[in-house]
Amino acid sequence: MPHELPKAYEPGAIETRWAEYWIREKIFHVETPDPQGLKPPSEGASGGTAEAVPSPVVPSSAAASPAVPSPYPQGTSEVGGRGRPPHTGKPVFTLLLPPPNVTGRLHMGHMFGQTQMDILVRWHRMRGFLTLWLPGTDHAGIATQMMVDRQLRSEGKSRLAMGREKFVERVWEWKRLYGGNILEQMKRLGASVDWGREYFTMDENLSRAVREVFVRLYEQGLIYRGKYIVNWCADCGTAISDLEVKHEDVAGKLYEIRYPIVEAGEGARPTPPTQYITVATTRPETMLGDTAIAVNPRDERYSHLRGKHALLPLMNRAIPIIFDELAQPEFGTGAVKVTPAHDPNDFEAGKRHNLPQIEVIDEHNKMNSNAGAYAGLDRFAARARVIADLTEQGFLVGTKDYTIALGKCDRSDTIVEPRLSEQWFVKIAPLAKKAIAAVESGEITITPDNYRQIYLNWMYNIHDWCVSRQLWWGHRIPAWTCGDCKEVIVAREAPTKCTKCGGAKLEQVTDVLDTWFSSGLLPFTTLGWPDKTRDQAVFYPTTLLITAYEILFFWVARMIMFGCHFMEGHEQDPALKKASGWGDKKNDSVPFREVYIHALVRDADRQKMSKTKGNVIDPLEIIDRFGTDATRFTLAAMAAPGTDIAFNESRTEGYRAFANKIWNAARFMFMNVERVGTGLRPVLDKSETCPHTGIAGFQAQTLEDRWILSRFNRVTGEVNEALKLYRFHEAANRIYDFFWGEFCDWYLELLKPRLMETASAETAKLACENLAGVFEASLRLLHPVMPFITEEIWHAMYDGKPPLKSIALAAYPAADEAQIDLAAETEMAVLQDLIVSVRNLRAELKVEPKVKVPIELFAQDPAIRKMIEQNRGSVERLGNVQSIQFVQESLASRPGARGTARFDVHVIYERKIDVAAECARLTKELEKIEKPLASSQARLADEGFLGKAPAHVVEGLRKQVGEMEVVRDKALAKMKELGCK
Repeated sequence: MPHELPKAYEPGAIETRWAEYWIREKIFHVETPDPQGLKPPSEGASGGTAEAVPSPVVPSSAAASPAVPSPYPQGTSEVGGRGRPPHTGKPVFTLLLPPPNVTGRLHMGHMFGQTQMDILVRWHRMRGFLTLWLPGTDHAGIATQMMVDRQLRSEGKSRLAMGREKFVERVWEWKRLYGGNILEQMKRLGASVDWGREYFTMDENLSRAVREVFVRLYEQGLIYRGKYIVNWCADCGTAISDLEVKHEDVAGKLYEIRYPIVEAGEGARPTPPTQYITVATTRPETMLGDTAIAVNPRDERYSHLRGKHALLPLMNRAIPIIFDELAQPEFGTGAVKVTPAHDPNDFEAGKRHNLPQIEVIDEHNKMNSNAGAYAGLDRFAARARVIADLTEQGFLVGTKDYTIALGKCDRSDTIVEPRLSEQWFVKIAPLAKKAIAAVESGEITITPDNYRQIYLNWMYNIHDWCVSRQLWWGHRIPAWTCGDCKEVIVAREAPTKCTKCGGAKLEQVTDVLDTWFSSGLLPFTTLGWPDKTRDQAVFYPTTLLITAYEILFFWVARMIMFGCHFMEGHEQDPALKKASGWGDKKNDSVPFREVYIHALVRDADRQKMSKTKGNVIDPLEIIDRFGTDATRFTLAAMAAPGTDIAFNESRTEGYRAFANKIWNAARFMFMNVERVGTGLRPVLDKSETCPHTGIAGFQAQTLEDRWILSRFNRVTGEVNEALKLYRFHEAANRIYDFFWGEFCDWYLELLKPRLMETASAETAKLACENLAGVFEASLRLLHPVMPFITEEIWHAMYDGKPPLKSIALAAYPAADEAQIDLAAETEMAVLQDLIVSVRNLRAELKVEPKVKVPIELFAQDPAIRKMIEQNRGSVERLGNVQSIQFVQESLASRPGARGTARFDVHVIYERKIDVAAECARLTKELEKIEKPLASSQARLADEGFLGKAPAHVVEGLRKQVGEMEVVRDKALAKMKELGCK
């Protein structure tokens, strides 16, 4: 049977099929238009064209609908064979997928972010934008190396024994076997990215761009090499950036140690009577590398020690007492030890006072030979030994409980050791200046707005960035050291001889670049930079970045810095820029126009998910149980900007039921279409694929028709506005309420008599066509949020021969003001209120479901009475009413009656009324209305309000007050009649 759907909705059966179809047919592939915009280059390339899809014959009834104005210039023609308009003047929407780690597995945070991205991408594509969503994966230097290291150890092998070249080969082999797992999971989600443009950050073209960036920055004096304090993770075996260190407040100790005062000189000894200076430290093991004691120049307690030295306990080394702001009088004793090789603040103080730098902890967190008797001990074992020896020798004054902000590696959870190390750094201030200006000037907007100030605060206090990592996997730093003269040569290609001495003994630096260095370049390197390409003119700046707060500094800030620096002077194609709505923007060097920071997904108890807590939710398990569409809808319906999601499976179960409701509604429609025998009028043909408003060809002949057409257009306007403001929850909930509540629960029920066998053929035919028109438009409205079920039903509507290859290529609905009918919505609200009142009264009176009851109805307004008369059949059928008798007097005081501002209804049923229960109900009803009524009355009594408010607002408020007073008076009268207290 045509238009057939299986009886049961099984998401697993359809989602895999459509995910594969979208990729196979290259539905989301985007060709780059040429400068003239006449047609995309390589028109015959994959994805540029599509096989002709048979276009169903549109009956004459469709031709009667008003012509839809095209938003595209006259004289243009279709390209690509998909019914798409040409690219001239077409707005562009570009979005870069935050590249997941090649080691990654899809987690709920990924799915949350990608759901929002996919909704916006599909929405823009359906609105006629030239839409590009760029996918890729990051090589994830540390994470990948650790993973392959573990794999080697499980095989009894060693990376060090294997050697660098063989190890890198092994990583590439691992990447080929397992590196695409997360992208395959993304495909399962239906992510509508252009898979033909997929990148990997270690691809040769991107690697070439990374080398070019490094060399240019070096040539510009913005990259330098030097020995500085870095955050060292012994577990990862590399330096890490400040951003990769998480700080936890933990209970610790503050140790007070006294140092004897000496005159000066190496090996000096104090002479009786001995004087001491007491210092406070949380890391006593580092004292073995002390080279000074610092006191504050404003601290009068120590002014007499100027020019003096102290003897370093345990090491018997004389060290100077220096006067420096490093020491804060209020901390501890006001005197602090200075260890320039193991603390960043001490390092800076050491530079100011030309102090030696003595390293006592090595890269494995063990004490080295400079630690004397403590050499070879783990740092914490050394701490215990040092404390014991200080106690034994009388140097430990005491200990105090102290809260320490302990730094840990964000990846391995290892306690980070500040360590002196030779590294490569980016001089960040010049880059930050441009990135600050881009946000402050509004060239880039950040939503929610509070993140804008967080970004600026960080950028104004930014430090130079350590970009070298002691790894083997990653972009190797393009620098070579001469074995003869030790000259360091930075070059784009491997040099053959030293530029200083001419020697040929050149060895490349072993370090690789921080992963965030290369990923910070992606907005322009993925579009062909350093070459100047048409892709850059069309798609750069990208339109939007959606990401999590956690990488605002890791990635977002660095992309802005690099983009503003390396794309300075770039100009986007002016026609495309203007069409895209960015004509007022002056700076095209920015990597994106807007940044949207999405919230976190937490568990049902609003706890942050973690493996330690055991509360991690696997999105693939949820998908297996409820389907991708239901999971996506859950995330969208809860995605209010700035508010974390408390993910609850019961919500997903509810949206699985929503999908089932849509499925059954489609089957109902197809069943009636086949029974009526008119065939299903196609709603779209190739001439209607440009964005258009309303529902074309809809012929509203009844109240329910006028009402559903109006509600569809009103909801469509609200959904489009919500998506524009990233209010995904509002968009999803509007669609849900319309599709389930208004369309399925009301319109289908009201429509049923016109589909019955007793109805005329013409009536049934028109009812089917209107039903199909609303249903098809509603599918397009829902598609960005629930792509799979909408694709399945949409193809079924066209009997597998749609005018386009996918609903994703069809036009997204837009509101038609001419189809909004306030009168129909008002009348329908009265009718719904009446039917619901009758149902509630039946429930209160405990009328058996099968028993039809007569009702009495009072409506003072003749128009209301006439409307109810015209829709008598709907009230009788949906309210299970036997007959309707109109009366001339109010029924509000009758037992078993309900009064509203527009009507009173009384169910005639011989059953004793529970007076107490009815009084309680009326009391609650009064409580609900009294507060808003009093508030509105107060506003109308306020001369200031009456003088400033527009006339229509005042009139509307007066009308509202009048209606509330009617309801209140009726309730009071009924309470009096019942003798309520």
